Amino acid sequence: MAAYKVEICGVNTSKLPVLKEEEKEELFRKIKAGDAAARETYIKGNLRLVLSVIKRFSNNNENVDDLFQIGCIGLIKSIDNFDNTLGVKFSTYAVPMIIGEIRRYLRDNASSIRVSRSLRDTAYKAIQAKEMLAKNTCKEPTIQEIADSTGIPKEELVFALDAIQCPISLYDPVYTDGGDTLFVMDQVKDKKNREENWIEVLSVNDAMKRLNERENYIIKLRFFEGKTQMEVAEEIHISQAQVSRLEKSALKIMRNYLS
Repeated sequence: MAAYKVEICGVNTSKLPVLKEEEKEELFRKIKAGDAAARETYIKGNLRLVLSVIKRFSNNNENVDDLFQIGCIGLIKSIDNFDNTLGVKFSTYAVPMIIGEIRRYLRDNASSIRVSRSLRDTAYKAIQAKEMLAKNTCKEPTIQEIADSTGIPKEELVFALDAIQCPISLYDPVYTDGGDTLFVMDQVKDKKNREENWIEVLSVNDAMKRLNERENYIIKLRFFEGKTQMEVAEEIHISQAQVSRLEKSALKIMRNYLS
């Protein structure tokens, strides 16, 4: 995937607007009333969310402009389907929608692996020999028997047969029920980069924006850098008791916001 740049699809990402919570609520009220201009503003105000999502797919060789456009489609679908009366953060709802849209795109546009003509010819000879041996002996032939029949070393046979197998994509569907599709990727456990953890990080970041500067700094030192209350107290020149009070107050604010 190409390196990130300031401009994606003609959009200057360094100048994307950041909406305040009050603005989001007011815009969404207007969107529900059919205000097209408010919808456009809300989309632009959440394009940074799309940028954060496509970073998740940085190991793909897809063009970043394409992923950004697909992510925007997911964002728009999220806006059109979001119910702001349920008490769920828009980002928490939108992230899986955007990811799903990009996954479908990658699944539908996955490039097939090209196999050389010589490998295919070897594989087809092996398949023909296998079928003939099975028919004559009424049993499944071994690789050695196929090698003896074709005169091809068994190592080459194994390599050729393996090369023509259709690989399973992480974006291949394995189950569909009422429009909700389960992909191979959904069944692969990733302890290091789980989607649930990633969404939780977004929510925690939103909650930390509710803190004042000192509370925010204390939480970062305590829970992101792993410092003790005593170490924090020494760094910001207050007592440990004050750190403890500020920490408890900050955590209470965050819990109230996330609940």
